[in-house]
Amino acid sequence: MRTVSVVIGTRPEAIKMAPVIKALQAHPDLDPVVISTGQHRQMLDETLDAFGLAADIDLQVMAPQQTLSQVTARILNGLEDRLPGLGADALLVHGDTATTLAGALAGFHHGVPVVHVEAGLRSGELSSPFPEEGNRRLVGQVSALHLAPTPANRTNLLCEGIPDETIVVTGNTVIDALRWAGDHATEYGHPALRDLDDDPRRVVLASAHRRDAWPQLADIAAAFRRIADEPGTRVVIPLHRNPAVRRAILPVVAGHPDITVTDPLPYLSFMKLLKRADLIVSDSSGAQEEGPALGKPTLVLSDVTERSEAVVAGTAKLVGKTTEGIVAATLDLLRDPIAYDRMASAANPYGDGRAAQRTVDSVACFLGLGDRPEQFVPETPVDQLAAELARNADYRPHEPQPAS
Repeated sequence: MRTVSVVIGTRPEAIKMAPVIKALQAHPDLDPVVISTGQHRQMLDETLDAFGLAADIDLQVMAPQQTLSQVTARILNGLEDRLPGLGADALLVHGDTATTLAGALAGFHHGVPVVHVEAGLRSGELSSPFPEEGNRRLVGQVSALHLAPTPANRTNLLCEGIPDETIVVTGNTVIDALRWAGDHATEYGHPALRDLDDDPRRVVLASAHRRDAWPQLADIAAAFRRIADEPGTRVVIPLHRNPAVRRAILPVVAGHPDITVTDPLPYLSFMKLLKRADLIVSDSSGAQEEGPALGKPTLVLSDVTERSEAVVAGTAKLVGKTTEGIVAATLDLLRDPIAYDRMASAANPYGDGRAAQRTVDSVACFLGLGDRPEQFVPETPVDQLAAELARNADYRPHEPQPAS
């Protein structure tokens, strides 16, 4: 039996790693040990519980008003105390958070091979998104196995000198989670949303929280308010718990009769809201994957993206962070059925629901317990172009680009 440590700390990590943890638990020769850093305390625990999972070790690193450096240092110190006693044969981290970076460094420092799940995403700009772009580049340098969601992500890694034999294209595990959630989501999870199924208005699911967007949050909030002025439109904002985000957004949107603000919803409730929504306007990385998978036109609040496949496929569009740009792009979709249908019918390039099993099979192969799995091949041929765009920091795709 081989021990595999799984280090997670945020809600997105819990969502995307839950199918992997379940697949690890089902493997006869792998013993997963789930380590929670608690970076997103309440949201992390709620998400794990929704999947019927719990952490084996909880580092409880969060404290009020911590800086990124302080969070990272506390995670490293916590892993320093716990990791040596586990005898782990591999350590899995996901994505690009402070937990990801600290977990990878801890594994590297202790000689435990690091497996990077959701490897190879690149925006081409070190500061966007911040600090995620820097984190994932750094993690790539200390990882022994790189599990790339798409062929474009694999190409990014190859361009950085990562050996091809250490890369497996798995698809994105968020699609596995999404398919599971579709069978389990039963309620919206907030009293203000109880009438949503009977509301005839079009629903725009809106959110913004990334650190690189903080200087523009008031402008983004003003865009949400103007979108809600459109007749027959309801804007729902599950507002991030970060005090800086709330201070910027709440004063702008408060009191509008067609805006509903809630706390962050439990994962299953959020999936139900996502399925009900007509349109997504967000800077969330998960929304850029979940929206296309559900056929929801997704407007991304950024000028660059590390998830360019959906932009190339035509189901997502970069609209920047200015009030006018966001409003114009949103109203275009709300007022033009042809433009809306074009985005809603575009292909999903991110997965087929078998990414978690490919992930576990890749880990097993790495540890000498099985064969290398067949790699994920998307149905839509956008990946080579997407890789080129992801490496081009000057690219600003404000219009969907044709597949090559």
